[in-house]
Amino acid sequence: MKNVVVLGKGDLCIKICEWFKKHENLKYVVPVIPEPHWTESLVDWCEVNQIDYVKSGNYRDLPKDRKIDLAFSCFYDKIVKNDFIEKCVRILNLHNSPLPLYRGMRPINWALKDKRQEHGVTIHEITPGIDDGPIVSQVRFSIYPDFEEVEDVYLKALNYGYTLFLETMPILDVIEAKKQTGEIIYHSSLDNNLLGDREGYRRDLKTK
Repeated sequence: MKNVVVLGKGDLCIKICEWFKKHENLKYVVPVIPEPHWTESLVDWCEVNQIDYVKSGNYRDLPKDRKIDLAFSCFYDKIVKNDFIEKCVRILNLHNSPLPLYRGMRPINWALKDKRQEHGVTIHEITPGIDDGPIVSQVRFSIYPDFEEVEDVYLKALNYGYTLFLETMPILDVIEAKKQTGEIIYHSSLDNNLLGDREGYRRDLKTK
């Protein structure tokens, strides 16, 4: 069984932790701290299930001598540096876009602002760059910017993302990750002010 560390936040991250607890050796969780108020608490899940977690929310506070066969990030909020990447036998991220489209922040918001008819979820290897690592698996699905809100597509992405995760993990060791190809779009948090009415979860409700 693999020694696994999960980094992240929210409902999907909790479901991923549950899968690793059942099928692998989930050693540590690194939650986003402070936790967002709009989703279930990963910290509470760890305490109920007696899983060790990093109270600071910083991956650098993981035990230094711990072997990590697999690190899996799901909506973690910090850029993982190369020294930690090299410590992991494998390190993956689940990103809410069909990479290389919409690397970086708020991919769903940008896809709707750009009136895309299709979006997706990608599991990719983490590299020192931002969301630019080789793709392990990907799913695409239709979206409807004329009437769907960010929260609608977000919930859809959670469902597709978990299905993608379930289909990927049993065959992970035989998947050959592929270099990202095609159109590249990247947005940082500095671009958020350009989102206009797509900045929040709903066009009539601005939230973080």
